[in-house]
Amino acid sequence: MIVHEAPVLGGLGGEIAARISEQCFYHLEAPVLRVGGYHLPYPPARMEHAYLPDLDRVLDGVDRLLEH
Repeated sequence: MIVHEAPVLGGLGGEIAARISEQCFYHLEAPVLRVGGYHLPYPPARMEHAYLPDLDRVLDGVDRLLEH
């Protein structure tokens, strides 16, 4: 699982996930999951807490990975 502050689509985590999938595909037990910011423009500082991945979103990602 890759967690980062950038948007999930088009962010650095997508590049890392692609590289892992290309190089380690046959060794993975689950797909590479990305948890990041929403596919929206970065918000002003006072709204940042609603945009960035929080503990609940990360734990939801962990639950999805454990289902595999």
